[in-house]
Amino acid sequence: MIAVPSGLPARDARATVAVAFCPSPPLLLPGVEGRAAPETAELRRACAEAVGRMLAARPEVVVVVGGGPAPGVRFGAGDRGDLRGFGVDLEIAFAERVRPGGRNLALAHTIGAWLLDEAGFAGTRVGVGPADLGQLVRDLPGPLGILAMGDGSARRTVKAPGYLDDAAAPFDATVAAALASGDAAALAALDLGEGERLLAAGTRTWQAVGAALTGRAVTAHLLLDAAPFGVGYLVADWTAA
Repeated sequence: MIAVPSGLPARDARATVAVAFCPSPPLLLPGVEGRAAPETAELRRACAEAVGRMLAARPEVVVVVGGGPAPGVRFGAGDRGDLRGFGVDLEIAFAERVRPGGRNLALAHTIGAWLLDEAGFAGTRVGVGPADLGQLVRDLPGPLGILAMGDGSARRTVKAPGYLDDAAAPFDATVAAALASGDAAALAALDLGEGERLLAAGTRTWQAVGAALTGRAVTAHLLLDAAPFGVGYLVADWTAA
């Protein structure tokens, strides 16, 4: 069971939930990217805008949700991720300082922590996998922030990591349409099997956000829909009343 951070009151069911949807490629970090490219600069700006819009709701807690952690695992203060596997000797604390024995973060949560650091967020952070998001949305106090980390299909072009699949662009377009319109039910209805086949790492995260917010009125902005390196990058923000 995922425990609510101590000292926080029970959540008001009518409280605002603000969501930033961002992909999690390591090249978001300038130190990993190396030589600057306009495509990554555009992606970085869009992610900063989405996170800024989410934080404008003044959430007491931000839940970073993405692939990697097993059900029931929660990242918090003292846990850390690193990008040494991408040629950069950089360690990123999820929250507060790294402590001995802290958990190793999944990549999505490492990049999410960096985005929150860049935005100057000093509040409470909780990191979970998609399976545990719904419980936290029900239990945590509002206003609540969600940083939903996940890429679109990695099969958008012949040079993509998974090579070209003609179904990849339509799949990402379905996600983009749902993000643009605030259609939580459409996200909840995404085909997990097709998302896995198309190497769309964000599918479970998007589905979890959709399931948690279905039935609520959502104000939505799609900030980026691009696939500059053969991988779909979708950036958006939602405010659910």
